[in-house]
Formats: sequence, structure tokens, C-alpha cells
Amino acid sequence: MALGARSWSGRARSLSGGARPEHRPEAGRPLQHAEVELPRGAEKRRLVEQMFDRIAPRYDLLNSIISLGAHRRWKRAAVAALELGASARVLDLGCGTGDLLFELARVGARGAGVDVSTSMLGAARRRGAPGALLRASADALPVAAASCDGVVCGFALRNFVSIDPVLREAARVLRSGAVIALLEVDQPHWRAVAALHRLYFARMVPLCGRLLSDAAAYRYLPASTAYLPDHAILRELLERAGFAEVRRRRLFLGAAQLVVARRAEGSC
Repeated sequence: MALGARSWSGRARSLSGGARPEHRPEAGRPLQHAEVELPRGAEKRRLVEQMFDRIAPRYDLLNSIISLGAHRRWKRAAVAALELGASARVLDLGCGTGDLLFELARVGARGAGVDVSTSMLGAARRRGAPGALLRASADALPVAAASCDGVVCGFALRNFVSIDPVLREAARVLRSGAVIALLEVDQPHWRAVAALHRLYFARMVPLCGRLLSDAAAYRYLPASTAYLPDHAILRELLERAGFAEVRRRRLFLGAAQLVVARRAEGSC
């Protein structure tokens, strides 16, 4: 999947004229959401780690139910966007139970997964996820500079305490010209689809969580979209971190997005 393909949106609108201000979860009071008060800073780090430890046993089942199975196609698209060569070395940030590691192995890449949740990493090991599994924070990676041929992140960006240092770390470990692929949720623009999406995300997802896993966690996960900056701001964060050629592809009528960028040559 080439970065310049027609399905990718190009230059985003400028930061002036209605763009949301940059989210800075590490500072200030908790974010307010209609259903959940969203924590910041160290409290967010603690909550996210504990939450994913709790939901790890049924995480894969809930993912398949909530996304209607589409998350597998989206993850294949994310790996394809990395433009990997044979035996490429790829780091998966917030690897969870290892779905993307399996997809990387399928295309002949050598993946390594990083996560803060011991239970998620344990589930990945029990599944036989290929590659090294490291308990570490994405903003302090135990990986040498310029040692990776790709970085991928599947639905974890909004769970990091702060996005900016994570992108800077990703740029540090990537070789020049390598690609980062960020898969995340999004909100449809079409009014009717957006209304159905809001209803599904705000009501059906928490209901599935309450019946099959952890009610509090699956109230938090839909609400956590408030942590995501809009595309114009995310583009600026990527460029500031040392990336270029930022593109976004919207998936599943806009319910998800795949943001891809290339490590700029010679940037530090």
C-alpha cells in the first residue's frame, strides 16, 4: 500500500479555523466526558495498566464482537502500509495480546511487542505470539536508535499518557525512511452514520463489556476517544517528532482510521 495511493487523504486543513486544541493528558484536571471522568498523568498510567490487566482474558473475544470482525482487516492494512522488506524488524507499541505480531510474521517480518500490561503480555505468550515481548512504556523504549524498519500501533494511541513523547521515541528507534502506522478509532462524518456510531459506541460497547468482561473498562474505552487529537494536530505532532509524508485513510465508513508517516531523512 503506497503512501501516495488515492485512498489516502493529503494535506489536512490548517490548525486555525476550528481545529481542537492539542490534548495534553499529562497536565491539568481530568478530561470531562458525558459518561466517564477521564484521568490524566500518573493516574491515567495506573488506571490503563490495571484496566488492561483485568480485561486481558476476554479481550480478543470482545474485539471481534465490537468491531464485527473488521479489526483483522484493519490490522492487515496497517502492516501492509509499512512497506516492509524481507526480515524487516518491526516494533508493535501497545501490542496487547499480539494480533499485529501474528500479522507481521505472516508477511515475513520480525516483530517485537511492547506493552505495560503484564496480563496482556501473558495472553500474547499463551497464544504463541511470534517475537520478543517486552514490558515497557512506549515513551521510554528499551530499543537502540535507528534499529527498526517499521513501527506499528493498533488502537493504543489514546491510552498513552502523552502522545508527543511516544511519537518522538518511535522516530528515535526508526531508521530514516522507515514507516510508522497508527491504527485508531475515528468518528464518521456522515450525519446518519455518525448518529448510529455514537449510539453503538456509547451504549452497545459498554453493554457487551458488562455482559462479557468488565463494565467499567468498556465504559472507559469508548469515552477515551476524547484523548485523541484531530488529524491536523496529530499531523503536526508527527512532523514535530521527525516524520514526513503524513497520510490518513478512513476505514469502515469512518469508524476507524489508519494514519501513516515516514521517518524523515536526516532528521534528529
